Amino acid sequence: MASMQNRQHARVRLRLPVRLRWVAPLGQQSEVCETRNVSKGGLLVACKEQPPEGLPLWVTFPFDVAAPDTQPEVLARVVRRLGSAGETDREEIALHFERFPLTASTPREAKQIAAKNGSAASVSVPIRVRPRNILWPEEAMTLDVSTEFLRFVSNREYQLGETLLVSFASAEARPWPGTGETAAQIVKMERVPQSASLMVTLKRIVD
Repeated sequence: MASMQNRQHARVRLRLPVRLRWVAPLGQQSEVCETRNVSKGGLLVACKEQPPEGLPLWVTFPFDVAAPDTQPEVLARVVRRLGSAGETDREEIALHFERFPLTASTPREAKQIAAKNGSAASVSVPIRVRPRNILWPEEAMTLDVSTEFLRFVSNREYQLGETLLVSFASAEARPWPGTGETAAQIVKMERVPQSASLMVTLKRIVD
């Protein structure tokens, strides 16, 4: 009883599809898992893949397989792994939402917020990023987006001050003006806690 009282949010037993997306050393990985219980602060999910504890990832919940690219994604973190839970091919993973509720619930709202006041909107959208001299872009997810800046998680090695070319997955999700690739400069790099990944902050280069 005491443990239930100490929980920040009440949990509800619920089995629904949820998509997880995270940055791996060789590119993005994703899996459609199933929830075991749900709260306002996080999820307990059963998955076949085993992302390590401390890893930041992006959660689409509930996930609609008929509309995979039009649903908002919430930044979360793996806080613990709980074993197979009686299923030999799955492991239960506890996720904590890093930002809840979101400033914006959709890319369209994020774009509107950024255009209105220039501040970052905490909604995640897929992007592709590459240095000028490399043809193969890195697939990544944003942490913050504004009309001038964006921040994303990466496993690649970049240099402070380096120029990268950024493209957005769709026009709907694009908060920056123009089309195609946009040049941006790396102005800050930070280590993701308990991870080998980097948080990279870019400032859009205005011609």
